[in-house]
Amino acid sequence: MPTLKHDNIAFGAPGIEPRWTAARKQAVGTAYSSSSRIWFTIWRGILTEVYYPTVDRAQIRDLQFLITDGESFFHEEKRNLHPDIEALPHCLGYKIAMREHEGRYTLHKTIISDPHLPSIIMQCKLECADTKLASRLKLYVLCAPHVGGGGRENNAHIVHVNGNDYLTANKGNTWLALGASEPFSKTSCGYVGHSDGWMDLDDNYQMDWTFDSAVNGNVSLTGELSHIANKDFVLTLAFGHGAHSAVTTLLQTQNSPFKSQLERFTTQWQRAAKNREDLGVNSSDNGRLYSASYKILMAHEDKLNPGALIASMSIPWGEAKGDEDLGGYHLVWPRDMVNSATGLLAAGNKETPQRALIFLAASQRADGSFPQNFWISGDPYWEGLQLDEVSFPILLAWKLHNENAILGFDPYEMVRRAAGFLVLNGPVTQQDRWEEVGGYSPSTLAANIASLICAAAFSRLRGDSATAGFLEDYADYLRCHIEAWTVTTRGRIHPEVSEHFIRVNPIRSADQNVHPNEAKVSIANRPPGTQVEFEARDIVDAGFLELVRYGIFSADDPLIVNSLKVVDKVLKCDTPFGPAWRRYNNDGYGQQADGSPFVHYGVGRPWPLLTGERAHYELAAGRNVSSYIKALEQFASPMGPLPEQVWDEDDNSEYHLYKGRPTGSAMPLAWAHAEYIKLLRSVRDGCVYDLIPQVYQRYVAGEAVCKLIEIWRMNWQVPSVRRGHILRIQADRSFKLHWSFDGWETVHDSRSVDTALGIAYVDLDIGFQQTAPIQFTFFWFGWSSWEGRNFEVQIKS
Repeated sequence: MPTLKHDNIAFGAPGIEPRWTAARKQAVGTAYSSSSRIWFTIWRGILTEVYYPTVDRAQIRDLQFLITDGESFFHEEKRNLHPDIEALPHCLGYKIAMREHEGRYTLHKTIISDPHLPSIIMQCKLECADTKLASRLKLYVLCAPHVGGGGRENNAHIVHVNGNDYLTANKGNTWLALGASEPFSKTSCGYVGHSDGWMDLDDNYQMDWTFDSAVNGNVSLTGELSHIANKDFVLTLAFGHGAHSAVTTLLQTQNSPFKSQLERFTTQWQRAAKNREDLGVNSSDNGRLYSASYKILMAHEDKLNPGALIASMSIPWGEAKGDEDLGGYHLVWPRDMVNSATGLLAAGNKETPQRALIFLAASQRADGSFPQNFWISGDPYWEGLQLDEVSFPILLAWKLHNENAILGFDPYEMVRRAAGFLVLNGPVTQQDRWEEVGGYSPSTLAANIASLICAAAFSRLRGDSATAGFLEDYADYLRCHIEAWTVTTRGRIHPEVSEHFIRVNPIRSADQNVHPNEAKVSIANRPPGTQVEFEARDIVDAGFLELVRYGIFSADDPLIVNSLKVVDKVLKCDTPFGPAWRRYNNDGYGQQADGSPFVHYGVGRPWPLLTGERAHYELAAGRNVSSYIKALEQFASPMGPLPEQVWDEDDNSEYHLYKGRPTGSAMPLAWAHAEYIKLLRSVRDGCVYDLIPQVYQRYVAGEAVCKLIEIWRMNWQVPSVRRGHILRIQADRSFKLHWSFDGWETVHDSRSVDTALGIAYVDLDIGFQQTAPIQFTFFWFGWSSWEGRNFEVQIKS
């Protein structure tokens, strides 16, 4: 059994406040095998966040080497050495050369994960041609554990096993173990900023501290490798449930030669790409980014919870964030996840999207909704409600159905409940797709309309034409109100365009409906003392392009064309690599004005993802999109990761920010990679991959469908209805409507029509001669009781 040393306890508890690392990852990696439940990231050539046993649980901040001759210099990998990194063929492994600035030595590393165990394997060699210097060089491994997803309350111990000392850390029963094929000559535990290895070596270039433990703090592990120059050795970082498990895993990994591990690692990834579509022929880089994007999306799937795809293995601006940001982007967002799944489907992968659909069905709430984002366990992280995230699982189910990619799992129950939730809780979303404000959102409405038409198609396949018609009625209701809800007629951004889509009309309830010309919207992440409320007509994004993507509007619709003129005037940014667009004007989510990290406020920067969205529109409009494809490829890092945002100003060397290159936001962003893959598929097919034929036939190719209908619900009490319209009164249970059109002089009783959605309704035809308000109340059959109050809807012409 491992023996924990504890005689010599480090000083400086609990250490400085913990922080994460930069989000702009050069690379991410994992084995393809589901038995290897470990993932790693690389930044500036060093190992950063490692995830175990699920892809949403970061366990270290970083792991790097320190180099000294013991006399005249002390170098830290990430600060003092220059990384040259290249991807290993056919897999998510990497070869890195860390070059000393004067050329005196180079540290070579090849990084993979164990093909079957939760271990990171790093084959290393410190190469030095100067024999005198080589004899003095010492190498130190420095690891900053963040076990359990945070830097506080970690414990570090030296463990003695089989005659050697190993570095370990834990929080609760999650343990890591660190060892090398060349045993450490010295080991130490410490508190970061006080008794860690960096502080020790920086003092006199010697390792003077050999502490056995450091508990309940922000801890550090240090191991010395003496006389190591020009020798090959393997460093292993292993994890387990308990100290014994972690150390055993480490030893098992070390027992297999690195060459054999690499061969198995590569073979697994070659197997994963076997049935991939040949979409690289539509790229401008010979398929390099396509191949990387496919593997990156695959790597973001969890292995204990098949089908769970997180948004990114990164924590945006992590260097400025501590334990308060536990989630980062390594969470499930249904929107991001469905985009990732459909990106893989576009590439010919049917198995992963199937698993994603099943995972979403298992994660659906009892009311039919989905959390804004959640841990892979299903536990919500943030508590917002975004109606497009209720729609996306329906879209995925229909896409899989159309491609004959649904096997034994029946998604109809999930579809039915999600569609019912949309009908009972729309059309206003609590948050739009940028997660900061609610109201009428063009992009959300687009997803809702498309998904309701898909849900109706599922109902027709079940022979339930009544429910299908009910869903189509509601989709038509949304479609016929889009302009009234989200288009200003008094726009003032572009001198030639007064009528255009706005980002969002931030109303909360039906009786507080405000015209887009008059509404005011609050914008998040604004610097202190600056304006936070704007006229909604002055704030735009390109979310309305989703109306074209799904087939609700034609690409040449004048409203779409004119709205793009406005968007391009205020959001388009030309970079050395091609155009990119900001989310919306006055956005505060991005690097601060001076280039420092986003902390509570900043300046919104361009998103490569939006270059992909614009390319899909241009394709729908019949134009060539090769320049957009090339721009996306150039926004990516050499290893493939696409950033969430890129820098849009003059180069800023202080913060390593260069125009068109990544900021400190998430990288890679899985959604961006999915958008790129779908763009290549769209080019191959000559049609937008996400276009839904049933939607296009209904709203663009066919005759205009605009049922004159107004919806009234307890949570959506419209104050008025137009003459000649239908007033549809809905509830989530069966009822008798007791109503009058003449001030209760004449009384009518109408029994509700029930649907398979758990929604009941009564339709009242409002005649062209009607002037008196419609008054009504409810008798609830399930409770055998009256509502006990009356309601009223006014008539307007």
